[in-house]
Amino acid sequence: MGFPALNATGSTAVLVVGAGPAGLMAAEQLSNAGIAVHVCDAMPSVGRKFLRAGIGGLNLTHAENAQSFRSRYSHSESDVDGADGKGVGTVSSWLQDFDADAMRRWAQQLGVETFVGSSGRVFPVGLKAAPLLRAWLHRLREQGCVLHTRWRWVGFSEAHSATTQSGPFHTLVFETPDGAQKVSAQAVIFALGGGSWARLGSDGCWLPVLAQAGVACSVLKPANCGFDYDWSMRLLEQFAGSPLKPVGLTVQDARGQVVFSRKGEALVSRHGIQGSLIYAASRHIRDLIDHEGAARICWDLLPDRTLAQVQTALRAPRGKDSLSNWLRKRLGLEGVRLSLFHELAGKTCSDVDQLAGLLKQLPQTLHKARPIDEAISTAGGVLLSAVDDQLMSAAIPGLFFAGEMLDWEAPTGGYLLNAAFASGRRAGQGAIAWLEARRNSLD
Repeated sequence: MGFPALNATGSTAVLVVGAGPAGLMAAEQLSNAGIAVHVCDAMPSVGRKFLRAGIGGLNLTHAENAQSFRSRYSHSESDVDGADGKGVGTVSSWLQDFDADAMRRWAQQLGVETFVGSSGRVFPVGLKAAPLLRAWLHRLREQGCVLHTRWRWVGFSEAHSATTQSGPFHTLVFETPDGAQKVSAQAVIFALGGGSWARLGSDGCWLPVLAQAGVACSVLKPANCGFDYDWSMRLLEQFAGSPLKPVGLTVQDARGQVVFSRKGEALVSRHGIQGSLIYAASRHIRDLIDHEGAARICWDLLPDRTLAQVQTALRAPRGKDSLSNWLRKRLGLEGVRLSLFHELAGKTCSDVDQLAGLLKQLPQTLHKARPIDEAISTAGGVLLSAVDDQLMSAAIPGLFFAGEMLDWEAPTGGYLLNAAFASGRRAGQGAIAWLEARRNSLD
């Protein structure tokens, strides 16, 4: 298509702001179409959160069936599904175009083979993110993509939208090592991430700027996060940092309906409770705290035994054993699970059925999520109802959004990353269609 590169007047056909997975995937669509694309990122190097995600093994996606996969996604109640059909269906449409199999094929094309772990999670062979990112960046540069690091977007120029002979342009202002720079582009794809892990580049500072410009946004909230709890010093001295497994976790809404129930493992931290099981339930816990002021969760300390089996075990004579020794002997309950029981059960009852009930449904009340910067991801951002199917702003044509800037969320396990890639692909292709439409209108 031959769109111009950044020229002496500081203009280009398309600009990508943010060089994480979503931004780079958007840039890839443009460069594949022969469009000269510039990518600007505030950090000294690109893909920092992507690399951080790969420290413990880069979880690219998940191998479960498509229907289950798409059911993992949700969105905030500030952007509920309605007549416009937005919400979870929007994320599902991205994944129809770029699902788990497509993600694996994409990695293979970069020379990186993948495998399915025992939990269904998909990892690159070697587990690391760096080889994949290096191969990807090499291919993008070979295709003509230009990366600008230490370019921090700070807003629009006072007259950020103007019309020229080649169509409407948006002018963005960046802080760079060479001072303030203005760049004008016909299309801009924003992929600046959410509001967690600010030191890696996702600081959420874009939200008030976009809101002031007229883009509908909701407040950023922690997702896949831990929660505060004031543990006793006795528990902390013995078990801070200890994995809590195996356990079950149940969350009920204000009407008493179960909204989450799963077996897994959590982690007792110095500040409260976290870990994969808590992260999976965090949306429900967070929303209950937001709406009710508190969330009551229940732990199943013996998830591999039924209530009847626990009751039967506890009916054996206790003799002179302490309660702790008796629970250890009869049920194998010890360590951090036993300590959690004593921490939360209060005055222990002597009735066998009540005691068994507590072991299977041990209540804990949570009042506050950990700070947003500690969260694995965030919810909130640009409302899905504020963009069209190509992820272009309804309020400001020519502006596109991708990744965690959009108001959706998902659990860990490859879901976050796959949807970030898929949204970048959708936004990139949307920008191509927009540029073609503008070009055709001028011919």
